[in-house]
Amino acid sequence: QVALVESGGGTVQTGGSLRLSCTASGFTFRLYAMGWFRQGTGKKREFVASIGWRGDSTSYADSVKGRFTISRDDAASTVYLQMNNLKPEDTAVYICAAHLNAVSGASTSPGSFGSWGEGTQVTVSS
Repeated sequence: QVALVESGGGTVQTGGSLRLSCTASGFTFRLYAMGWFRQGTGKKREFVASIGWRGDSTSYADSVKGRFTISRDDAASTVYLQMNNLKPEDTAVYICAAHLNAVSGASTSPGSFGSWGEGTQVTVSS
């Protein structure tokens, strides 16, 4: 019943920008923290960014701080990831996730998230 659908991925050159969107359904979106994770080929899934249920707290991986911005639009049940100054090491499948519990903060652990999208591919060429 819960569905998370990502969009906005694509191929860009180093230094370019992309904005990812994740539209959610099947739960009360406004009450749940949301997160973005990524998984490169042959690599483990890693945390990228998250936003608390109120939208006033955020967390970022050190590797993306200053370049990526997470935001949410509760009216549209959508969480975004604005990615600027992209680097080849950002190449990965980007996956949207919803927290296991309502009214949570900006968690960083994959185990704190219970629903996952299928992901959208981001490729950054040198």
